[in-house]
Amino acid sequence: MQRLGVFRDPASVAVVGASDNRSKWGYWLAAGALTGAHRRRVDLVNRRGGTVCGQPSAPSLSALDDVPELVALCVPPAHVSDVVDEGLSAGVKGFLGITAAVPAEAELAQRIRAAGARLVGANSLGIVDTATQLCLAWGSFTPGPLAIVSQSGQVGSELALLGVRHGLGISRFVSLGNASDVTATELLADLVDHESTRVVAVYLENFANGAALLDVLRKLGKPTLLLTVGGSAASTRLARSHTGSLTSSLDVVDAACRAAGVARVGTPAEVIDVARALLATRPPRGGRVAIIGDSGGQCGIAADVAHAHQLRVPPVDIAVTLPDGAAQHNPVDLAGAGEQDIANYARVTEAVLRSDHVDAAVLTGYFGRYGLDIPAIGDQEVAVAQRIGEIAATAGKPVLVHSMGPDSATAHALWAAGVPTYDRIEATLSALKGLTAFGRPAELPLPDQTRPIGVLPDGYWETRQVLVDVAFPRAFVARRREDLGNAARLTAPYVLKAAWLEHKSEAGGVRTGLSTPEALARAFDEMAARLGPGEYVVEEQDTRPNTVEILVGGKRDPDFGPLITVGAGGTETEVQHDTATELAPVSPGTARKMLDRLRCARLLHGWRGRPPVDIDGLAELVHRVSVLVAGSPLVGELELNPVRVGPDGPLAVDALIIPTTRLEAHRA
Repeated sequence: MQRLGVFRDPASVAVVGASDNRSKWGYWLAAGALTGAHRRRVDLVNRRGGTVCGQPSAPSLSALDDVPELVALCVPPAHVSDVVDEGLSAGVKGFLGITAAVPAEAELAQRIRAAGARLVGANSLGIVDTATQLCLAWGSFTPGPLAIVSQSGQVGSELALLGVRHGLGISRFVSLGNASDVTATELLADLVDHESTRVVAVYLENFANGAALLDVLRKLGKPTLLLTVGGSAASTRLARSHTGSLTSSLDVVDAACRAAGVARVGTPAEVIDVARALLATRPPRGGRVAIIGDSGGQCGIAADVAHAHQLRVPPVDIAVTLPDGAAQHNPVDLAGAGEQDIANYARVTEAVLRSDHVDAAVLTGYFGRYGLDIPAIGDQEVAVAQRIGEIAATAGKPVLVHSMGPDSATAHALWAAGVPTYDRIEATLSALKGLTAFGRPAELPLPDQTRPIGVLPDGYWETRQVLVDVAFPRAFVARRREDLGNAARLTAPYVLKAAWLEHKSEAGGVRTGLSTPEALARAFDEMAARLGPGEYVVEEQDTRPNTVEILVGGKRDPDFGPLITVGAGGTETEVQHDTATELAPVSPGTARKMLDRLRCARLLHGWRGRPPVDIDGLAELVHRVSVLVAGSPLVGELELNPVRVGPDGPLAVDALIIPTTRLEAHRA
């Protein structure tokens, strides 16, 4: 990717449209640019000339003595093109487009690129680099470790303000605007060697060329938090498969985040909460949390909030003596032991962190407020806070605190000791949830092991033939009534299917439980009379006991590429809406984790006396399908539904492949 140094530390800057009017962008960009005048030449351009912000201005770019390296555009939309052409002819290397509604913006961006220059924007709220004292944005920015790259300028500004409010300054701020030229992917790549950046916050509303974005995020080497929208609406239904209709836009984004080691967060406040935690402590190795408090109610609420954040609160036995009535098995309710001896908070924290069943601890309630209400024990409470920090560091497990005294000396001591402390239990546990995204080991890329489908099948029978790594029931194809004699080779009961239909049950194109050749013949005559001639498939019906129906599907996302989805299968798949999605291909180990995330996972492990099914065999099938989809560009969607999996392995009893060309035509 092309280096973007002109937007990081330009040798010279010109603000075109500079103004003395504080209500105009031209004022804020001029005033901001001048804060770096000791580091670079700053030129102000105002068509009337005169003095702006106490500095002489020029009437045009061409009137300047020297060519600026970076030009900020704050002129009315109709004048942007002329200013750009003037700058390009002089040799300007970068443009920051503040102006919105620029005519023919795409053509303008193309003209800039063709001249060897670059454009951030248009419709940008500006760029800031506090390390190089470059400020071309509305407002002021406090230096710090957080970089913000935002498709929405206002969201970016909110992140910056929230950060400063909580003592978290900014290293870089870039508002993408319309991103007509420079992309988020390029700006993130430019942060790889940005030494003052330690955490990255990104707000994006779309993910064009998602594969390149993921590649940059993997290589960024800095914890990254993604804020996006789209959780309330499913992605566009592009095909008639269950896989195509069940996967929402955020399912795909979450899969991409897991693949890139990125944490997706829900609100700007959550971005700042997680960023502060990342800078203070280490990520946990898993999502198992011990909850410690001095109120049964607060402990119970914390446990419910943890569950809502997909954090587990496992039973834990601790070897600490507590008063009668205390709960000691997680959540741990001190039941007054904190008031008796405030050091009990540290003792219990140390005890729970020793457990192999705990990855992190959360204190909730009054700790942090004792010193405010009882000044005589303030120093003791601070000492306990420092001890808790030492315990967390020794255990190598994070401790987070929800405190009713979030601004107390104890709270400040907790932060200083590497123990993030918040005023709400929701913020505390959402911060812990965000941390967990960075404690997972990255999965190594799978070796190329696919045999891509080069010629797409037409109908179920041909699909069975190309899916050589998938087990299907024994079957034959019947085009005429006379072909039914082949049923003698199979074991009844039989299943009859109209092979060319994508959703057979909805069209009456499948009959099950045909117990005799005569019943099969009657079903064939009825179906052929109703649906017409065609390719019919006769299969042995899977009558194995203790089976579970699972969906295994793959699709090709237009932004992120191949995906693999598992879910509760059968004709009620949409009703269940129980799925897990990852970027394809996945290893058998990741496939098993996907299956364990399903609500129906308990059925796979055995339910009410039933034996467990062959989960390893099912995970291997998911792996093989994921490899096939990833390696077959012609396949837009591939679905096995249902896969009937029993103790002796999985068996697919229906399959569908939809070509990529059909999906692309639908999108167009």
